[in-house]
Amino acid sequence: MKRLFPLAPLLVVAAPALAEIPCGGDFGAFKDAMAAEAVAAGHDPATTARFFSGIRQSDAVLKADRRQGIFQLPFIDFSRRIISQNRIDNGKANLARYGEVFDRVEETYGVSPGVLLAFWALETDYGAIQGDYNTANALVTLSHDCRRPELFQPQVFAALTLYEQGDFDPATTTGAWAGEIGMVQMLPKDILENGVDGDGDGHVTLKTSVPDALMSGGAMLQALGWRPNEPWLQEITVPAELNWAETGLAHRRSVAEWEALGIRARNGDLGPADLPAAVVLPQGHGGPAFLAYPNFDVYFEWNQSFVYVLSAAYFATRLEGAQIYDAGNPSPALSGEQILALQGKLEARGYDVGGVDGILGEKTRAAIQSEQVRLGLPADAWPTRALLDAI
Repeated sequence: MKRLFPLAPLLVVAAPALAEIPCGGDFGAFKDAMAAEAVAAGHDPATTARFFSGIRQSDAVLKADRRQGIFQLPFIDFSRRIISQNRIDNGKANLARYGEVFDRVEETYGVSPGVLLAFWALETDYGAIQGDYNTANALVTLSHDCRRPELFQPQVFAALTLYEQGDFDPATTTGAWAGEIGMVQMLPKDILENGVDGDGDGHVTLKTSVPDALMSGGAMLQALGWRPNEPWLQEITVPAELNWAETGLAHRRSVAEWEALGIRARNGDLGPADLPAAVVLPQGHGGPAFLAYPNFDVYFEWNQSFVYVLSAAYFATRLEGAQIYDAGNPSPALSGEQILALQGKLEARGYDVGGVDGILGEKTRAAIQSEQVRLGLPADAWPTRALLDAI
């Protein structure tokens, strides 16, 4: 297929490594320290001063950072909430409208259309809701906050570079509370490293240009390790006699080996016989079942939430024609308070659960599975009241 526009990534000039600034303390002093570090690394003093001059600490960003209760929902509830028929219909309409762009993404990066459509839908409802938080305020606020400064401080300096290039305005650029910008919600450093001028106008404009947003999303997925033209997730049926302790993302077998153990695609065929894969049971052996291929791991580079990642990957299969998953009859989910109590007990036994936060993430699931093995319970990584009582 003939490309209509050059697929030129944004040129990034190598810069000296930037030191991490101590978090916390007076916000104004922290801003001054960030600006001084930027100048020491080679940024123009006057430009740096203009960039930081209007930045203010945002209480709204801090509140949003600590208010992520939706990720406490189990997979069935979460996926049903965020995957609607309207989103599916709009996805199909956008695929028809921008088919040439999706073809270019797939040809260049090997990313199937459904994958980017799902991110586009779940991140911003196909560009309709991109966030109205001031991006510079958000990034500096989260850099000053001591929860994850190592993540956000490099993003501030990347935003400064974009400002120098004329592609970022600290006064007017807006996005999500965590500093992501545009239709597929990319952080400034990701834009610098993977931004693609998909429409050929000489700029990477992720808020208003669909070709730029989709091509940049494809480039970022490739940079994160996406394996071209391979599957990512597939619904399966599992035999009742399967050893549940061998399920979960930490346990990989080839597709051929899983087939020998009785794993079958619910529809169609499984992936190539030699492809490594893991059986994922988001709500235990009584609930939905999926086979996760290597590309599924790349989703965690985009978002760390297990329930979001699985829902996004499943949604991508739906957009490409997969049927609604079989919800099965899983054991009742624990409440948020019970998950907190369980995480506390697991930590007391020496497990790293990724923090006592009430969210059933992959570290918590791995700890649960280990305790289920120890206690002789079905080791499917799904927390039950019986497990909570037994620990």
